[in-house]
Amino acid sequence: MSITLIIIIITCLVSFPAFSNHKMKEDLLFWPYEINRQNQFYRFLSGGVVHADTMHLLFNMVSLYSFGIALEKFLFPVLFGDKTQALYTGLYVLSLVAACVPDYFKYRNQSFYRALGASGAVSAVIFAAITIEPTMPIRFFFIPIDIPGYIFGFVFLGLSYYLAKRGGDNIGHNAHFWGAVFGVVFTIIAARAFSPVDLVQQFIQKVF
Repeated sequence: MSITLIIIIITCLVSFPAFSNHKMKEDLLFWPYEINRQNQFYRFLSGGVVHADTMHLLFNMVSLYSFGIALEKFLFPVLFGDKTQALYTGLYVLSLVAACVPDYFKYRNQSFYRALGASGAVSAVIFAAITIEPTMPIRFFFIPIDIPGYIFGFVFLGLSYYLAKRGGDNIGHNAHFWGAVFGVVFTIIAARAFSPVDLVQQFIQKVF
């Protein structure tokens, strides 16, 4: 079984019971104040396996499956060969933490802020794929045309940054932004360490 499917199964097995179990959700979600006050560092990871509702879970898991399978089965193997599983797992797990770190330092002394969902890690997977194949077509249900991955990437980062600065909508735009950035940086560093491919040069050649 693929790592992507294992992640999806684990996330669903935790998220579904938490929909109707308020205490379970509260004990697992990302809560910087409690992490700082009680040293509950597990929340950096557990916050990524609980979701607000079925639509939140479905959107993240469909996105993860779409890009994760492509990354795990095709894009990473070309670069990393037998190191693919370890690096793909590392990408996902580390991005759960990395995407939350800025919000931890921002909100660690404010009890009101809490967040949940795998969006930061899913963003990392999507942007790892775009880093390797920047012209890959991306299509949304409501836009019947393909958008090159790198264009989607620039729009996504800009919009996430703007919405994070504006605030007020209870969505973790910072996690989206920093998860995406981590996905790019992780993939470039991994390629430099374990592959002869210069992804920065390849990106420039494919885009320009």
